[in-house]
Amino acid sequence: MLNQYNLLASKQYTLQNQVATGLRVQSAADDPVAMQNTLDYAAAKSAQAQYGANITTLQSRADTIYTALQTLQTVSIRTGEITTSAATATASPTDLGNYADEVNTLIKQVVTAANTKDPATGQYLFGGTASGSAPFTTTTDANGNVTGVTYNGNSSVNQSEIGSGQTTSVDIPGANTGAGGVRGLITDQPSGADFLNHLISLRNNLQAGNKAAITSTDSVNLGKDENNIAYQVANNGVRQNQLTAAATFASSRSQGLDKMISNASGADMMQTMVQLNQTQTSYQAALQSGAKIVQLSILNYIQ
Repeated sequence: MLNQYNLLASKQYTLQNQVATGLRVQSAADDPVAMQNTLDYAAAKSAQAQYGANITTLQSRADTIYTALQTLQTVSIRTGEITTSAATATASPTDLGNYADEVNTLIKQVVTAANTKDPATGQYLFGGTASGSAPFTTTTDANGNVTGVTYNGNSSVNQSEIGSGQTTSVDIPGANTGAGGVRGLITDQPSGADFLNHLISLRNNLQAGNKAAITSTDSVNLGKDENNIAYQVANNGVRQNQLTAAATFASSRSQGLDKMISNASGADMMQTMVQLNQTQTSYQAALQSGAKIVQLSILNYIQ
């Protein structure tokens, strides 16, 4: 009788626990195969959660990079307008001087954009993997005009895993002076881009009133910079689309793993409630039967 009490009480406790937690399997003893499957699914979900976190970080970083690219593109468009206007016969020395002053301001805007930091990490975005210090430093004359630019970063970029065996990077090195690798933002030898130095050259020719150099050299070089910046803007868009697709897949995969975990270890609540009610009824019946048996045995003994 006591053995039956213990069996029913144990079963009742197990079913109550399943109802409270929603889990049918909580230890290997409950179902070894289901527990192993659950652990495998949980590990996969943990990895998926990390992919999702990486994607979110990259999306934020890509947005900040895009803002900087917009600034550079605006400057590039304006310098194109200046070179066109300065080369006309009607442009006076005073006009050229005013354009030169404006270009000085544009140069500083480019340096500021090229030294943009990631607000989430405080790292510089365009220094390659050397992100701890400003990638671009300048030298100036007595009037505060930028006369030279030094790149302190490298041409490498960090890769982040956004899926099983799938890595990507939204980073852009500020300069790439090699024959291959990731295309540089300000300086890129293969494409002929060298935005800051080309702006300095334009400024100098404006100050000197050298319209011929502005037309034959500066306009051509700044056209290469404009094309490079346009490429970077387009490439940023491609990366953002890739991240959006990866985020959608990560969310879907995570939901799928939740369902697989539930199927492997979750309790069928309807069935469990029915079993619990049956067990509770059996337990109460056993207690009542036991009480009658004990009472009858005592009366028999007295008699």
